[in-house]
Amino acid sequence: MFKLAAAFSLLASSTLAAGLEIQIEGEGANGVVKIDLFEDLAPKHVEQITALAAEGKYDGVVFHRVIKDFMAQTGDVQFGLMGGDMSRAGMGGSDRSDLPAEFSDRPFDRGIVGMARSQNPNSANSQFFIMFKPGHFLNGQYTVVGEVTEGMDVVDTIKLGTGGNGAVVGKPDMMSKVTVTD
Repeated sequence: MFKLAAAFSLLASSTLAAGLEIQIEGEGANGVVKIDLFEDLAPKHVEQITALAAEGKYDGVVFHRVIKDFMAQTGDVQFGLMGGDMSRAGMGGSDRSDLPAEFSDRPFDRGIVGMARSQNPNSANSQFFIMFKPGHFLNGQYTVVGEVTEGMDVVDTIKLGTGGNGAVVGKPDMMSKVTVTD
């Protein structure tokens, strides 16, 4: 009985320690970014992101919207793959269901990772963004899902968008490999 309880305890603790390691490549950024995911604040969002990462869905996905002094957005697994027709990048999601909002008191500070969504607060799916600077006007409006723990210097060099609404023109930087970590 003790062994079974210990095994369940080990399983539970490993699911509560998820993170992402993202290899970024491109004209601007090249390096590794590590993110601690907040299962306690956004368990459904963390489950969705880690499942997509484990399936390799984020590999090769570009940073399609990058706004100076604000944030870098990525994660469109439907339309954001490097090498494809990226004219609709930022408009797609995954084949999984949209998620209900999981708002928290965690503020949108530098390095915070939030879930992108449409006007509907319950429409987050696969896209996420990393904050360059604090954006407290987002507090209570978007789900905080994690925080960069290593590699903000890499995030700071992601190719900026110059098109409408921060769209990256030309060849955007991309997440070449996304791995789930403990």
